[in-house]
Amino acid sequence: MGRDLYTDSPAARRIIDDADKALGFSLSSLMFNGPADELERTINTQPAILTVSLACLAAAREQVERPLETLASFMAGHSLGEYTALAAAGVLETADAVWLVRERGRLMQEACDLQPGAMAAIIGMELPPLEEVCQETNTQIANINSPGQVVISGSQEDIARAVQLASERGARRAIPLKVSGAFHSYLMGPALEGMLKAIGKVTFHNTLVPIVANCTSKPVTAALEIKDELAQQLCGCVRWQESVSYMVGAGVGNFIEFGPGKVLTGMVKRIASSVQVANVNDLVSARSLATFQHNEASSGAT
Repeated sequence: MGRDLYTDSPAARRIIDDADKALGFSLSSLMFNGPADELERTINTQPAILTVSLACLAAAREQVERPLETLASFMAGHSLGEYTALAAAGVLETADAVWLVRERGRLMQEACDLQPGAMAAIIGMELPPLEEVCQETNTQIANINSPGQVVISGSQEDIARAVQLASERGARRAIPLKVSGAFHSYLMGPALEGMLKAIGKVTFHNTLVPIVANCTSKPVTAALEIKDELAQQLCGCVRWQESVSYMVGAGVGNFIEFGPGKVLTGMVKRIASSVQVANVNDLVSARSLATFQHNEASSGAT
């Protein structure tokens, strides 16, 4: 995870070294060598994904003729990815972002330990009837990802009932997810006080590029607005479909995803099939990004 970036990109190496220093231990060793079960703990997974995403961005910056910030109309990130967007947009320093995300992971894990929760992906069901299912089962809509793909969150028992009801009421598929807790739900409430304290310890700046916020699917630029967004996001719904639709409506025609995997790239295409997408998840894809320089009039970064 990120080893090629560390080896061959000086800019990416600086990001990963900064993350190690900020955390006071070798996150890079865990990313490169495992063990996998330790890396998969949310307290480690969250800073690792953030670090690799920022390393991908740093490697891409080495390849383009102009700063990527000048090519982007907006930045956005899905859940944890919102912190990557904040660092990319100059709101947070790398060290602060990595520390804050590790605190987020720690607090979320503690909330999970207090009351185990679950999440499920509901495929092929309209939002209004799914909202009725949630009301009847004390669950919440956690992620509105793309047309026909919504994730719900709640206690293990409530999610099991919601999956059954959604299946009975027309969902094409209702799939329990392999997660450690009920993220983006009221069950993350015990983490909120600690998260607010952590946010208060970090310096936030106004954005260089507007951030399309998870909870409102509208752009934010001021540091105070962003702090409020991060607090709301912990227990609130990630409105990714609406966020992408907002950017497309504002004229964005190109989306670039930075970080491991290609999940957001796929979501964006399902939301707006006409847009162009690119993914930077290693050094090879970072080097291929130069072609996007020529589409700067309508570009966006996710």
